[in-house]
Amino acid sequence: MRRMLRTVLAAGAVFTGWAAFIAATRPAAQRAAIALGNDWPRFGWDVAGSGSSPASTGIDANNIASLTKVRVPIQGTVDAAAIFLHGVQVGGASHDAFFVTTTYGKTIAVDAAAGTVLWTYTPPNYESLAGSRQITNATPAADPDRQFIYAASPDGRIQKLAVSDGHALWSTAITKLAHREKIASSLNYFHGHVIATTGGYIGDAPPYQGHVSILDASNGALLHTWNSLCSDSTAMIDPTTCPESGSAIWGRTGAVIDSTTGDIYVATGNGRWDGHRFWGDATIRLDSSATRILGNYTPENTQSLDETDTDVGSTSPALLGDGFVAQGGKDGTIKLLDTTVMQGATPHKGGELQSVSTPSGGRLFTALTVMHTPNETWLFAADNGGTAAWRFRDKKLVPAWQNKNAGTTPVVAGGLLYVYDPHGGLRVYEPSSGNLITTLACESGHWNSPIVVDGRIALPEGNANDHATTGYLDIWHK
Repeated sequence: MRRMLRTVLAAGAVFTGWAAFIAATRPAAQRAAIALGNDWPRFGWDVAGSGSSPASTGIDANNIASLTKVRVPIQGTVDAAAIFLHGVQVGGASHDAFFVTTTYGKTIAVDAAAGTVLWTYTPPNYESLAGSRQITNATPAADPDRQFIYAASPDGRIQKLAVSDGHALWSTAITKLAHREKIASSLNYFHGHVIATTGGYIGDAPPYQGHVSILDASNGALLHTWNSLCSDSTAMIDPTTCPESGSAIWGRTGAVIDSTTGDIYVATGNGRWDGHRFWGDATIRLDSSATRILGNYTPENTQSLDETDTDVGSTSPALLGDGFVAQGGKDGTIKLLDTTVMQGATPHKGGELQSVSTPSGGRLFTALTVMHTPNETWLFAADNGGTAAWRFRDKKLVPAWQNKNAGTTPVVAGGLLYVYDPHGGLRVYEPSSGNLITTLACESGHWNSPIVVDGRIALPEGNANDHATTGYLDIWHK
């Protein structure tokens, strides 16, 4: 394979990533008509939330600047990302469809070709919440059967919705105090379970606790709750009954999953840490049912992090492979962790292998993106003052490139790197060099991030903190 790769590169082509390499080594006739028909079923594409899809997109450096943009008006602001299912039955006909959830809990299906709204699910208590401070930033997740999706609403509930028409099959509460405990992170699905997390609202008004909820996807039953504070309580608790508040699980990806073991990784925000019952400012590894701690880590200065609001949990863990984890935070660093060092329920303070600066040295509120190629692993990050890339080799993050362009969560698809600037504009880079290919014009936002699939790019606009009940979904297509 390495000889084949050298042959391809010698021909004068530059390829970055597995999808591009596969495309390059196909016969010319196959490359001329790349088969589409792919899905983007959750935030970050896969259960690990890597943010990197190996599927061909039909979009490359040569045609991306010529894409056509459609601005679709929708009933709310989507301060999150879309998901995508190709060729699903909606209203008795086959559609390629995007699905988004607005800040006040409307989940909307949009025809990817026509840019028209196919259906809208509205939570029963929408009118009482619309325009209020009580919001969600969660991206929905699709069931592998492609007939259902799972979505959150700011009343603290998770819904199972039919792809065909948007009707709810079940709705389950994952908090007993929805106006304090916020569903900020994206949903995940693994082996018949829906995984959701809770945090708190701006201002950290007590009482609330971060927790991981495991739901039965078939009937919505809440199977288990792991509480990051008062973790000896193994069910959903009334936040007022725990003496500690905080420790939100609010990173953009939420719970990330090792697809081999089913282990769940989360990062917690400000809160008390004692390594036994209280797990504030920590990276936690749970078993697949969220009943046991399999590993844990907190920085040596965990108390200082809590006191200065520089929590670990502002971004979710990133799984680099072979038991290594990258963990960002508000302290302006990304720490490299070894799961063998943090193994077990015994408290582990410190012991990180490496600590590198975030792209600008500022707080990291976005998800880290991991790209695997046949020969190496890459890590990408963006914050409010820069975008950067590292190669992961020899148990170290080695700087590759860096710029001063702000960004939300990076996305790798079809051999290109996409980074949305919340001030406006979607930048497209060559991943290994950081060379800017083009910038697609779009409006400003907040935590919004793109998906790129089946010859289309979808990016929501707007900021949840504006409390608007209208918004737009931008779609670029060939």
